[in-house]
Amino acid sequence: MYDFAPPDGCSPEERYALLNEAVAAITHGEDDAIANMANIAALLGEFIPDTNWVGFYRVIGEGDSRELVLGPFVGRPACIRIPFGVGVCGAAAQSGAAQLVEDVHAFPGHIACDANSRSELVVPVLRAGQNGDEVVAVIDLDSPSPARFGPADQAGVEALAALLSDRI
Repeated sequence: MYDFAPPDGCSPEERYALLNEAVAAITHGEDDAIANMANIAALLGEFIPDTNWVGFYRVIGEGDSRELVLGPFVGRPACIRIPFGVGVCGAAAQSGAAQLVEDVHAFPGHIACDANSRSELVVPVLRAGQNGDEVVAVIDLDSPSPARFGPADQAGVEALAALLSDRI
């Protein structure tokens, strides 16, 4: 049985270090991507306060037919398919770069899967491919609070994404 939880009062940096340790432990030796994403989504929900949706969108298809398809998550029902370049998740997938959005209502083309979301952090998971790094998924975190996520969150989730590159 796994029982991971961050201690009260830890800094964001400590919280993400503990989260990444927990993810490394729970995914060690497991090669099923969906099972790993499901456990990681649960850990994200446990470790990151003030979120109303945390989870994954997986890249499906190739070339111009690539799109993001809903993966394991914790939160309210969500959009199932997102085109590359559309919304915060699509922007992260298309650019291969994290998107830190203080006010989702000010983001052009934002997709409102949960009307309560006010801020968002989306980090691509990159894997080395034939043409350099390729986006294989995005980690999506939503919060009902404006400007909930900051540089420490982005750095922590980027470290998580690097750890996951060969586990999902």
